[in-house]
Amino acid sequence: MDELVETWSPRVLSVLRIVTALLFLQHATAKLFGFPHVAHFDNLKLASLEGVAGIIELVGGLLVLAGLFTRPAAFILAGEMAVAYFMAHAPRGVFPLLNQGEMAALYCFVFLYLAAAGGGVWSVDRARGAKAL
Repeated sequence: MDELVETWSPRVLSVLRIVTALLFLQHATAKLFGFPHVAHFDNLKLASLEGVAGIIELVGGLLVLAGLFTRPAAFILAGEMAVAYFMAHAPRGVFPLLNQGEMAALYCFVFLYLAAAGGGVWSVDRARGAKAL
């Protein structure tokens, strides 16, 4: 059993990174390109807080997806999600279920984990020979 865990843990880490980045990139594309369409982002200005967040999400999401500079990109995204939670969700109530902040909190902690763990075996960082923790 230990051999199975040792074999698959680094691969599952890479899958977590890839799936998280693909889901997260939808936020960036919705804000910046209108796809998928979210009415809230109609007429979004790039110089606005949400516009800058979209740029951070696009660049960071693509880096995390590729597993390139995974640790610093994921750390920045974790910070962005913490700010999003405390600015947009926490003022609406204590419980994430009630303030619609579950995804911001979850993204924050998944990105924080990726900042600590790295991109896994299926990453550009690994192919470049970047140091592991």
